[in-house]
Amino acid sequence: MDARITDRPAFRLVGHAARVPLVHRGRDSDIEAHIAALPAEEHGRLRALGDTEPAGLLQVSADVDPDHAEGSRFTFLFGVARGMSSPVPGGLDVIEVAAGSWAVFRTTASYQSAWMTIVSEWFPSNTWRLRPGPSILTDRGNEHGAATAEVWIPVERA
Repeated sequence: MDARITDRPAFRLVGHAARVPLVHRGRDSDIEAHIAALPAEEHGRLRALGDTEPAGLLQVSADVDPDHAEGSRFTFLFGVARGMSSPVPGGLDVIEVAAGSWAVFRTTASYQSAWMTIVSEWFPSNTWRLRPGPSILTDRGNEHGAATAEVWIPVERA
């Protein structure tokens, strides 16, 4: 899993949010149902609204229980990133994101598997720690026949 650190100014995550239970293994049927309930044309509309990094359609986890207890509820947002000066159309949920550093991991693994590697291997061997903020999963398409994603984690120097 490739990793890089990037600094980002404040931005907004805009889209459609739902409170869902945290699932540690396997598919999350609540998240899948939330995304499936959005019409295909809404995916296109959201994609057109994105105007900053992280790019593309995003799956955002916010307000996650600090202990990551299975079954605890968190805010899941399917949407895009918008600059702070960009207007937000009505009818969309907004998560304000503070300026700061991000660890960005390029992976072909599932989100749960990538998260376990980040927590068990990357954090213990680096001088960064988790800071408050959402985690973001972005689809980056296919690379060498495998689905590639980026996991964005808010970090600060330890």
